[in-house]
Amino acid sequence: MTHSKQNRRNFLKTTGAGATALSAGVFSGAELSASTSANEKLNIACIGTANRAAADISGVKGESIVALCDVDSNYLNRAATEFAGARKYADYRELIDQEGDKIDAVVVATADHSHAPASLLAIRAGKHTYTEKPLSHTVFEARLIAEEAKKHGVATQLGTQIHAEPNYRRVVEAIQSGVLGKITDVHVWVGKGWGGGELPTADQVTEPPKNLDWDLWLGPAKERPYAPGRYHPANWRRWWEFGQGTLGDM
Repeated sequence: MTHSKQNRRNFLKTTGAGATALSAGVFSGAELSASTSANEKLNIACIGTANRAAADISGVKGESIVALCDVDSNYLNRAATEFAGARKYADYRELIDQEGDKIDAVVVATADHSHAPASLLAIRAGKHTYTEKPLSHTVFEARLIAEEAKKHGVATQLGTQIHAEPNYRRVVEAIQSGVLGKITDVHVWVGKGWGGGELPTADQVTEPPKNLDWDLWLGPAKERPYAPGRYHPANWRRWWEFGQGTLGDM
């Protein structure tokens, strides 16, 4: 048998499966080959840099992080200290536009309401995409992402954190095997209480801090005034326009 020269990028091309271990699971893709780096590392852009995004970035830091994006410059600059060569953006649209021919894949880990718009833009640019849970804000968006990924021939993966790890997979296998019989009810108890509350009163509304581009943070959501600590950082989950409630993070 004749063995052709095999390296990581050739493997990705011929098998259609790349394996970059993330803390939340595995970033796999087909023909991740836009980069011409001699060391065979994948060129990755990360949209979102704090909280879960920071963990996702840590999961791919063995690759080449070429661009970082965050609407909050404090978080962006903090992440950039570890990746000195990464170019910085506040607007993911500018990132995709300017970095499109330089990147292989995109990690999307923003507030929930921006997951689908950012992912769709990356997919339509031909980039393999790893998106934090939930994939989208609506079923329509999820179906559109699936259609666009198929149309553009890219791999996508949903970041489900611990649910992608072996202990949870064993439970899935047990259920699918039928060993537990027919499952008729599933009960979930969650003790978390992220965000929510009443709308801010007029005296609680202020101008956004200079480090935050509030308009970009709102993204596709309807315009509303900024209120310190009410939505950003990390208190958006129980506002319908921004999150999916606690269950969306499980």
